[in-house]
Amino acid sequence: MTTDHLIHHRPAGHVRSAASKVPEVTVYFWIIKVLTTGMGETASDFLAHVLGPIPAVGLGGVALAVSLAVQFAVRRYVAWIYWTAIVMVSVFGTMAADVLHVGLAVPYTLSTPLFMAALAAVFVLWHRSEGTLSIHSIHTRRREAFYWACVLATFALGTAAGDLTATVGLGYLGSAVAFGAAIAVPAVAHRRGAMNAVVAFWSAYVITRPLGASVADWMALGHHRGGLGLGLGPVTASWTVAILGFVGYLAVSRKDIRHDARP
Repeated sequence: MTTDHLIHHRPAGHVRSAASKVPEVTVYFWIIKVLTTGMGETASDFLAHVLGPIPAVGLGGVALAVSLAVQFAVRRYVAWIYWTAIVMVSVFGTMAADVLHVGLAVPYTLSTPLFMAALAAVFVLWHRSEGTLSIHSIHTRRREAFYWACVLATFALGTAAGDLTATVGLGYLGSAVAFGAAIAVPAVAHRRGAMNAVVAFWSAYVITRPLGASVADWMALGHHRGGLGLGLGPVTASWTVAILGFVGYLAVSRKDIRHDARP
C-alpha cells in the first residue's frame, strides 16, 4: 500500500488547494533530521548549564513558539523556516524530557512509555480527523497542527528512549549503533513490501531522534561517561554549521520541493 492509498478521499480541490508545508523526503531530509536531533540534544544541555534550567526552558519555549508561528504564517514550505522550527522542537523536546526526569524525578522507564502513549494519541486523533497520516497531505492548517504535534512528541519520546538505553548498559556509543541498526528495519521492510510508506516513514522518523542524540552525546560527554569529551559547546556549534550548510544548499537548489499536480 502506498502513501496515496492512505489519503482520505475528499474532493480533489480540497486536498490540493494549497502548497505543501513540508519538504520532500530525500536523503538530505534524513541527514538534516539526524543533525537537528543531535544538535538539539547538546544545545539543550549546553543552555541549561550556561543559563540554568529554568531560564533555558523559558528561552526554549519562547523560541519554539516564535518559530512555529512563523512556520504557520507562511503559505508554503520554506527551507530555513521549516528547519528552524525543527531545531527549536528538538531543543525544547529535549528540555521536556529532561524536566520530567531531572526536575520531577520521573524515571526514563516511565517517561518513555508516557511519551509513546502521547504520540499514539496524536496519531489516532489525526487519522480520525483527516483519514490520513501521510506527510504528502499537509496542505491545511489542521493537518499542519497535527503534524507538528507528532513532531514534538517524537522528539520527546526519542530523547527519553535514547537516555534510557544509554543508562541501562548500552552507553551512548552502543545506543547509537543499536538505533543505527533499528532505523534500517523500516527502510528494508518498506522496500520489500512488508510495510507501507506512512508506517515506514514515521517509524524511521521516531528512531532518528535517539540515533542523533546518542551520537551527539557520545561526542560531547566526558570519558568518564563513555564519550569522546569534545564538549557540549563545540559539538553544538559544529552540528549547527553542518545544518546551515545543508539547509542553505536546499534553499538554493530546491531539491526538497515537492511538485504536486494540481487538478
